[in-house]
Amino acid sequence: MPYCIFLIDFYVVSSLQHRFYALFITSSTNCIGLRVSSDSFNNWREQDVGMVTTRMTGRSRRYFKKIQRSNTRYELQELSSTIQSDLDKRKISYDAALNLGNIIQNRADQLPGDAIVYSISDRDAYRRTLELYLRDSLLTKTEQLLLWEERRRLGISDDEHERLLVQLVAQWKRQGKKVTIDQFRNPGGESVA
Repeated sequence: MPYCIFLIDFYVVSSLQHRFYALFITSSTNCIGLRVSSDSFNNWREQDVGMVTTRMTGRSRRYFKKIQRSNTRYELQELSSTIQSDLDKRKISYDAALNLGNIIQNRADQLPGDAIVYSISDRDAYRRTLELYLRDSLLTKTEQLLLWEERRRLGISDDEHERLLVQLVAQWKRQGKKVTIDQFRNPGGESVA
């Protein structure tokens, strides 16, 4: 039986475009060699683990603290406008702005009042779609099915949908517009609320 000597070396290989780490386990000619490469040496053992969260930048953390300290929806709207301005100036990435927008929406849910806070968020994208379907003052069954698919894609719960719908219908009624929403019926004939 041949005598095997394992040499374990760690190399960092970098180029202009990307950096990757490789662990090379080399051996003598009679032994098996193994090479493992990954985007991160610390993550190569955890490749079967699910989603990875991104770290917040310093600017995002400062916005996050301001969001948590906000006591009114108006303050949240001001923060949202500032985040939009920073995004336009490319001081913050779109992903960071979207993440902060979702945090703003969640914080707005905790505050009293029914004013809509406009921000870059999944809920705001859904709200714009809902407004588009309500533009003709009629929400048909087909449109409701399309909205259900959009909710599923964006991760919007039925409670959030109902809250947004009530807010938008109330807003339209204050403007003197009438909104009709078709209802689905059970096979027995009674309507589903």
